[in-house]
Amino acid sequence: MNAYAPILVLGALGAGFAIFSVVMASLIGPKRYNRAKLEAYECGVQPTPQAPGRGRFPIKYYLTAMLFIVFDIEIVFLYPWAVSFDALGLFGLVEMLLFVLTVFVAYAYVWRRGGLEWD
Repeated sequence: MNAYAPILVLGALGAGFAIFSVVMASLIGPKRYNRAKLEAYECGVQPTPQAPGRGRFPIKYYLTAMLFIVFDIEIVFLYPWAVSFDALGLFGLVEMLLFVLTVFVAYAYVWRRGGLEWD
């Protein structure tokens, strides 16, 4: 149980801070509501009943989301490798180099195809 005590204390501190922040914001925060504040945030564009182009979004949104997921998963795999780098030795280094090379090939492909252009 002593090994889990710091984790439990940190979890309790995080939960306490979150609850404290929400309660204090509702108690001392401004309460001047108007019509604009109660509407959904639309980036300054007037909402329409139907999205332009009969509700279809450009494929660019989905490609950007998939790219984010791919590179986010890469980072998730790099953290455990960095923590246990000494224990893995040369085998772990070669495997991670192959993994990063594979992701870099995907990154180069996306870059050449214009998937990172924000126009």
